[in-house]
Amino acid sequence: MTANATEEPESKIVRQLGDVEIREYAVYTVAELVVPGPAEEAGNQAFPILAGYIFGKNRDERKFAMTAPVTQVATPVKLEMTAPVIQNAAPGGFLVQFVLPKGVTLASAPKPLDARVMLREVPPRRVAVIRYSGFWSEANYSEHLAKLQAALRAAQLETAGEPVFARYNAPFTPWFMRRNEIWLHLAETR
Repeated sequence: MTANATEEPESKIVRQLGDVEIREYAVYTVAELVVPGPAEEAGNQAFPILAGYIFGKNRDERKFAMTAPVTQVATPVKLEMTAPVIQNAAPGGFLVQFVLPKGVTLASAPKPLDARVMLREVPPRRVAVIRYSGFWSEANYSEHLAKLQAALRAAQLETAGEPVFARYNAPFTPWFMRRNEIWLHLAETR
């Protein structure tokens, strides 16, 4: 029997801090857009638009397999990897991203038909990650974000930018089988 695993961006674990992983991600390409939110509704607002793009609503009518994770982060985002359109987004919105399959680059990705969908290359970076299960709730998210931040303080690691919420499962996945993560980008050390 073979498993039908969902593709994820290439990464490697470079350090473990209890429940926290420090990962190095290679470059990958995303389809993204900004939605107004609130946080618990951002994924549902963005999903049909981004799914439309990967399921053929693009200039080449090209279809892609679903990948993981689907990420969301509060705007404005102040990271070097941020597209100019996002820096001008009104506070209170959310940037939601679909990772495109390995081998799809900014140059090879078909242009979206929906002008709200932007394509961007995410550069290599180091990210601190905590994993947990369950449905979205502010309490669950806040509890795990606090644990992640405490572990990083204890390890004297500095972060840059806003926390990223990453979902890995289809909406029909039972709560106890869901994989959620919070990512904090680590500040560059000189």
